[in-house]
Amino acid sequence: MSDANIRIPAEARDRLARIASSEGMSLRGYLSHLAETLLTAEERAARAEEARAALRTWNGYDPSASEQAELDAELDRRLTEAGVR
Repeated sequence: MSDANIRIPAEARDRLARIASSEGMSLRGYLSHLAETLLTAEERAARAEEARAALRTWNGYDPSASEQAELDAELDRRLTEAGVR
């Protein structure tokens, strides 16, 4: 396996190194672990669709776009309300 050089600010490198150390890993190992476990936007969307399909199969949950928008608005309202208290 060949190595790659990535230029980032020293502060970011140092923070990542501290995080890696707290996990008992080298910075190189930690970054490799992140690359293997983090999902791209496309992968997250695919997993979300798989989850929605599983819900439809399991209990028939399948809101329309307008129902989803209403649910999202209600969740936003409740989160805002909870943050105010």
